[in-house]
Amino acid sequence: MPLSEQEQRLLEEMERSLYNNDSDFVTTMNSRRGRPTYTLVVVGILGALAGIAVIVAGVAFRQPLIGVAGFVLLLAGALFAIAPPRRRGNLGPAPVPPPSSTGGSGRAKGSSGGSMMDRLNQRWERRQNPDER
Repeated sequence: MPLSEQEQRLLEEMERSLYNNDSDFVTTMNSRRGRPTYTLVVVGILGALAGIAVIVAGVAFRQPLIGVAGFVLLLAGALFAIAPPRRRGNLGPAPVPPPSSTGGSGRAKGSSGGSMMDRLNQRWERRQNPDER
């Protein structure tokens, strides 16, 4: 079911607000985001199945250490299949820039050429006194 126009505007406004107010969180989440590849999922599932086989072998031979090793293999395979791949250095695509908005973010970057701390202080003051815009 598609979103209505009002819901789409509200979603875009929430995204802009997130990018403007919590950019550190957004960059952290963008750097962790990765699409799992089918190869990694298949290898993880095969590892988990091998772990189950080792657990069964440990029970059949009545060797608890083999069963523990099988459980570790099962857990590692499941985590390998579920976890998203991590980017290595700058080899991956560049982080997604925040969406452009016609609001105050464009003016703030253009008008302030100061340090990052100066810009953060200005943004903090604007949040504390919203009626002075």
